[in-house]
Amino acid sequence: MAFALRPVFASLAALLAATLASAELYTDASQLPDTVYDFVVVGAGTAGNVMAARLSENPKFTVLVIEAGISNEGVRTVEVPFLATQNIPATATTWNYTTVPQVGLGNRSVAYPRGRVLGGSSSINFLAYTRGADAEFDRWANLTGDAGWAWSNLAPYYLKNARLVPPADHHNTSGQVVPADHGYGPLEMSLPGFATSSDQKVLATTQVNGSLFPYNIDLNSGNSVGIGLTQSTLGGGERSSSATAYLEPALNRPNLHLLIENTVTKLVSSKGAKGVPTFTGVEFASSASAPRHTVTARKEVILSAGAIGSPQILLLSGVGNSTDLKGLGIAPVANLPDVGQNLKDHPILSNYWQVTLNDTFDDIYRDTSVFNAKLAQWNSSRTGLFADSPTNALGFLRIPDNAAIWSQFKDPAAGRQAGHFELLFLDGYAPAPAPGPGNYFTINTAVVTPESVGTVKLNSSSPFAFPLIDPGFFTAPFDVQAMVYAIKSARAFMQSAPWAGVALSRVGPVGDAESDADIIAAARAAARTIYHPTSTARMAPDNAAWGVVDTQLRVKGVSGLRVVDASVFPSIPAAHPQAAVYILAERAADLVKQAWSH
Repeated sequence: MAFALRPVFASLAALLAATLASAELYTDASQLPDTVYDFVVVGAGTAGNVMAARLSENPKFTVLVIEAGISNEGVRTVEVPFLATQNIPATATTWNYTTVPQVGLGNRSVAYPRGRVLGGSSSINFLAYTRGADAEFDRWANLTGDAGWAWSNLAPYYLKNARLVPPADHHNTSGQVVPADHGYGPLEMSLPGFATSSDQKVLATTQVNGSLFPYNIDLNSGNSVGIGLTQSTLGGGERSSSATAYLEPALNRPNLHLLIENTVTKLVSSKGAKGVPTFTGVEFASSASAPRHTVTARKEVILSAGAIGSPQILLLSGVGNSTDLKGLGIAPVANLPDVGQNLKDHPILSNYWQVTLNDTFDDIYRDTSVFNAKLAQWNSSRTGLFADSPTNALGFLRIPDNAAIWSQFKDPAAGRQAGHFELLFLDGYAPAPAPGPGNYFTINTAVVTPESVGTVKLNSSSPFAFPLIDPGFFTAPFDVQAMVYAIKSARAFMQSAPWAGVALSRVGPVGDAESDADIIAAARAAARTIYHPTSTARMAPDNAAWGVVDTQLRVKGVSGLRVVDASVFPSIPAAHPQAAVYILAERAADLVKQAWSH
């Protein structure tokens, strides 16, 4: 057995070695003890690790997981919650993608990182866990014609996924969360455990200006409208990911093997019954120049490479628009023109204020000694600033019914308990560092009901060439107008009474913009991705001519292949998508188990 040891903390080396000593984890394909498995899972990310853990609960199933990235163990920016921002854009834990030039962003290309590490993007995201309104999932059921995707049927999988644990400082959380709205699953979730001076001002604003900024005690209650303390995927001051919550506890099972640092190059198919293409294998390699290896799946290949990786692998395997594939010299296997289409994402930008608060996190990026002191506290006790995510509070808000925008556009939200935009509050200048001395406060504004649609296409037939990613940011007029409303909302928030004498002036790229035209121009120059791509292999009714997978997540027109990740979302939730991915994967695991229970 071989594995790559990349600890950032030398003290973790011995622990890592002990943890993996009995685990079936490999980096060298030639050392795999078998080449035939019941299930081969492509991608050890948010969904893939759920599939691996749940399927391997049945000792009769053998499961292999193939991951292109490195181990999550000992990677400081993965383990330390506050340092999540240091995982992007170009690090060893990410696919260092960039978009094609964005017409709606002044022809800028923007960084588009995805997780390339055990846990996938659940190991590098900013930890916010928001499942969204019940109506988000009821819309899935309506779009697919399958009531199994309605919230009433998905609720057990939400409860099965995560559980509340005490915050790092073990304070009394009464009035900050509703325990009854939460479950018992392996993923740990907690409220902030290090109060900042701005937290109380954010919450006070919801009390004095509740008509515009209502308080929501629990954003995972099914009503996602309002502002509350962030519920983050962390426990005991450390990140909780699909790797730590699902995969690692399962690695002692003899029927589960894990191969990392190997890239899947294509899925292998053959003609099955009645000429239907059947996927029976996975080809992979450790690098572009390394030899290709193949493993066989007796029952199914589970593709969980994410909203960028899954359509890329499908296209490389001959599943997609046949004309486009032929143009790249790829033999078509199944003509599914929807593969790589319908990319959805949430555009975000940062709004900054200089403030009179003297304890914001700005100094940790100016003074190495301050940073090291915070890190030392985390190392010794898993407490302090670094034991929390970068965002202690957030909220989803709706554009009022009487707003002028509705004379032009139809409401794209799933329901009245789903927001149109998000405010994320940060006690400092982020992305850091601050532009000058002093202290700052950031409100990130994101459009969470985007109408813009993008694509993922192959750049070449090489599996090691990055695909062409085009989120199409701000190509839909609604998204532009919604961002203007969100920016004005953030400004109104900072003009509320709790911020009197605290918020000194607006700064940053959007700060000087006053007219709508100026705000739009500034937004086009400043917007970026919030890292929420979905819907590039979307689920559709079983008999629909559109879509990529059916309501059981099986790829249409072929056998032996399912897709389980955010690419199958039929619509993008007005929420951070990791919770929905976990919920979807939990149900998908049951669908697979039921299909092979005989």
